[in-house]
Amino acid sequence: MRAALFSEHGGPDVLRIEEVATPDPGAGEVRLQVAACALNHLDLWVRRGLPIKTTLPHIGGSDIAGIVDAIGPGVSGVREEERVVVNPSVSCGECEWCVRGEDPLCLKYHIIGEHTPGGLAEFVVVPAANLYRVPAGYPLETAAAAPLSFLTAWRGLVTRGRLVAGETVLITGASGGVASAAVCIARHLGARVFAVTTAEHVARVRALGADVVYDRAEVDYAREIWRDTEKRGADLIFDSVGEATWPSNVRAAARLGRIVVYGGTTGHRLETDARVLFWKQVDILGTTMSNRREFAQVMDLVFSGAFEPVVDVVWSLEQVREAHERLENGKQFGKIVLTP
Repeated sequence: MRAALFSEHGGPDVLRIEEVATPDPGAGEVRLQVAACALNHLDLWVRRGLPIKTTLPHIGGSDIAGIVDAIGPGVSGVREEERVVVNPSVSCGECEWCVRGEDPLCLKYHIIGEHTPGGLAEFVVVPAANLYRVPAGYPLETAAAAPLSFLTAWRGLVTRGRLVAGETVLITGASGGVASAAVCIARHLGARVFAVTTAEHVARVRALGADVVYDRAEVDYAREIWRDTEKRGADLIFDSVGEATWPSNVRAAARLGRIVVYGGTTGHRLETDARVLFWKQVDILGTTMSNRREFAQVMDLVFSGAFEPVVDVVWSLEQVREAHERLENGKQFGKIVLTP
């Protein structure tokens, strides 16, 4: 089969298309013929060798949709030729965190496409328990754009952030996949949505449902949201930018506000004036991925039409280097999807 892989860590130039052996499903697994695979910043980190040194050569890609091609021993309830999307989170199901339903905290937690071969290939083997049926007629390219982004945004806003109708939420880096999903989810929940992005994406973020959109290069958004909320600030701030936005995020938080962190694309060291935290009584919360219940909730909402994943471009697998460069340079709006 054809696969996009890398045999050393580095820039997009380490990616290449090669012929490799088609994998066979083991016990409890299925093989999918990949129809579409969407990129995430996780793919960039894995290619660079962060946060782990993965086994090389490595095939990336965590957001996968396709057709069931072969079924391994012990699998029931799955038929060949079914259209499915994949939950990228893999957990043991036995540790204390799995028993509590907190799959992302599993002691043996891993992500398809990071710790195991992913979907940037013609075929991929995944646990049968991670499949979710895609309704007839729903585009598989759009289905592939949903999982990691929407599940991360849902857990961050709803489970961890406790966002409710009538609250104010500030979403930074709003042209990205998770952030654009967060705009849709926050609007669905009835929150007042403020967003930060670049000039070329302001109108597009507003079209997703954001009430107020700031051009990060033109304004001090912490000052602007303070003014636009009548000196109250944001109840919830949802951020993956990290170092570059952190001081502004802390300033923008309301009293009893929550800052939810799901990444750090500009750096991971966040320096905070403790006085601001204790005088405002701000909560700082980390989040990533989702549990199985959240995944099912999100995909049901996606397939019902409540949420529409934003697809930036759909390119062929052969354009994987160009796709990584586009994501790395922040040129995308929504998800980059590759098809074999």
